[in-house]
Amino acid sequence: MRASISMASRFFFLRRTNTLNKPYKALFPTLPNPNFSIFSSQLSTSFLVTKTPKKFRKKRKKNDSPRTKLVQTQPNLIPHLERIVDRDAHFRFITRTKQFLSAQPEHVLRLDYAGKLHRELGFPRGRNVRRSVLRHPLLLQTYRHTDGKMWLGFTDLMEDLLEEEQAIMDSMEQDRVAKVRKLLMMTSQKRVPLSKIHHCRTLFGIPDDFRDRVKKYPNYFRVVDGGDGKRVLELVNWDPLLAVSAIEREFMVDEDGAKKKFRFPVKYGRDLGLELEDTRKLNLLNTLPLVSPYSDGSKLDVWTVEAEKFRVGVVHEFLSLTLEKKASIHHLVEFKEEFCLTKHTYHMLLKQPRAFYLAGTEMNWVVFLKDAYDENGALVEKDPQVVFNEKLFKYAQMQEMEPGSEDKIEMQR
Repeated sequence: MRASISMASRFFFLRRTNTLNKPYKALFPTLPNPNFSIFSSQLSTSFLVTKTPKKFRKKRKKNDSPRTKLVQTQPNLIPHLERIVDRDAHFRFITRTKQFLSAQPEHVLRLDYAGKLHRELGFPRGRNVRRSVLRHPLLLQTYRHTDGKMWLGFTDLMEDLLEEEQAIMDSMEQDRVAKVRKLLMMTSQKRVPLSKIHHCRTLFGIPDDFRDRVKKYPNYFRVVDGGDGKRVLELVNWDPLLAVSAIEREFMVDEDGAKKKFRFPVKYGRDLGLELEDTRKLNLLNTLPLVSPYSDGSKLDVWTVEAEKFRVGVVHEFLSLTLEKKASIHHLVEFKEEFCLTKHTYHMLLKQPRAFYLAGTEMNWVVFLKDAYDENGALVEKDPQVVFNEKLFKYAQMQEMEPGSEDKIEMQR
């Protein structure tokens, strides 16, 4: 009897032990889940839209990048000046290619080499240079040489245009020499590296071989070693007749117009409690006289009104010496140290909207002299080099010769 009870108890213990070792779901397969909810079930929300569709999401406005954000907005935008910036970008390839190929032997370059010179030739990086060449069939051509390689060169029309441009350079040499002398007189040390003048040569119409031409003018220039192998152009003699700025000449002709061109408001003028007319007179006294750009700006305190007047005058005189009375940020930065300019030049020019107009984007802007252009966007006074550039751009847009154009070219020859 006891043996049977002992066996029964042992069987119950083993069965109980095996039961406890089984999973919970195996023990209670039919018991409902106490935490069950239709909102926590994996299949319960399959028919519901849990996320807002992309087309209905509220789009966040991206911050404008200085690379693409325009300097000017309506109603301050001047369309014809903005179009000049677009024009320069459109003809950048033909302009730079003309400069680069003109310096090559026989004015030719292997096409596979040209494809690697996107910066020198002015075409977008990663693009096929042949596509840019085909845009100007009257000026550029490709041909297969006897070596079996494709080469890039000028057309006969382009060669004739280069000879015409060379004649203009020779006839305007004295004018260009005077421009360089005035540039040197505006600098604090009366010296500028020749590399900087060469980099900005097209801005002033200076010929490519100007570094060799300066030897003909020992009374004006002297080339010295500036260290690190750099050649520096120094001013030999100061000419007081050249030290007259464009603003001073304008002031003699139209005094009222010159007074209204610039504004240097007195800081904290509102705290003085002056009448409107008295405030205008106070600002006028603070505006004039301007500091001559041919004075030594390095001796002025950087943050004074006199120093800002000097910098404004320097930029105005610099632009007046250019062919198209305009310059990009890169040209001004090139002479930043020589002209004692600061990193706030952009904001300084924005405060003078009557004299200057800034076009383009905040990162790549171009400053214009507003008075140098008429209401149609044409220069009031055109240099012969500007007239030549307009002719070059005209041929660059043509795909074939217009009737009668060939006869005109023969007559010019």
